[in-house]
Amino acid sequence: MTNSSAKTYSEKITLLKGKLQNADAVLIGAGAGLSTAAGFTYSGERFNKNFADFSEQYGFHDMYTGGFEMMRYSPEEYWAYWSRMIHVNRCEDPPKNTYANLLDLVKDKDWFVLTTNVDHCFQKAGFDKKRLFYTQGDYGLFQCSKPCRHKTYDNAEIVDQMLKQQKDMRIPTELVPKCPVCGRPMAMNLRADNTFVQDDGWYAAAERYNNFVRNHKDLNIVLLELGVGFNTPSIIKYPFINIALQNPNATYACVNYGYAVAPKEIADRSICIDGDADQIIKDLL
Repeated sequence: MTNSSAKTYSEKITLLKGKLQNADAVLIGAGAGLSTAAGFTYSGERFNKNFADFSEQYGFHDMYTGGFEMMRYSPEEYWAYWSRMIHVNRCEDPPKNTYANLLDLVKDKDWFVLTTNVDHCFQKAGFDKKRLFYTQGDYGLFQCSKPCRHKTYDNAEIVDQMLKQQKDMRIPTELVPKCPVCGRPMAMNLRADNTFVQDDGWYAAAERYNNFVRNHKDLNIVLLELGVGFNTPSIIKYPFINIALQNPNATYACVNYGYAVAPKEIADRSICIDGDADQIIKDLL
C-alpha cells in the first residue's frame, strides 16, 4: 500500500474533480469516517450533551462503549439508553451538510452507494433508497434476538414512546420490546454476530449493488471511498480495490483522515487524499 504521489492537495482535488466529471458512473463506498466528518461524533461534547446522566451513573464516556456496557443491566435501562442512542444518531440531522454536498457532487451521474453506516444519513440528505446498500443494518430497525424469522421491524413509534416515558434512565417495563412472533426479547438490527438478520430488503439492495457493479465492470468508473478504515475492509475497501485491479478504466479514490493509501498495482490509477472528508467534498464542489 502506498500514498507516494508527489501531487499537492490542490492538484489531487483538481484531478479527482476531473475524473468525477468525466466518469460514466460513480460507486461510493462510505464508512464511519464520513459520518464523523459530518459531525456525528460518538464522544466529547456531543456525548456529554446527550448522555451525561448515563456517563455519571454507569461510568462510560462514549456512545459506542455505552451500547455494549448497557447490556449488563436491566432491559428497562438498556432500552432507555438505546432509544436515546437511536434518536440522537438516526432521527437528528448531522451538524454539517456533508451528505447533502456529496449528493450535489454526484447527482448528475449514474451512482450507487455501498455503506457500513447505520445512521440513515444518506436518505435524510435525499439519496434515493434504491441506490443504497446498508450492509450492516439500520438504527431504525429491530429484529428478534434469536432470531425466529428473517424479518425486521420499524422501531420509530416504540422508540418515540421510550423517549417520552423514560425516567431516571429507565423505561416502563411494558415498553420493553418483544418479538411479535415468539415473544423473545427484541434486538437492534446491527451486525454484531451471527444472529444479524438479513431480511428481504437487505437481499434486494445487495442484488441492486451487484447489478450495478456488473453493468459497469468495463466502463470509466470512479470508486469513491470515503472514511473507510481497516476495521472491516472486506466489505468496501477490498472489493473496490479488486474492481480497480480488474478494470483498467477505473479510478480508485481513497479519502481518509490519517491513512489514505492504495496498492502499488493500481497506484497510477489511484488518488489518495489524506484529510477531512467534509472539507474535501466542499473543495470538490
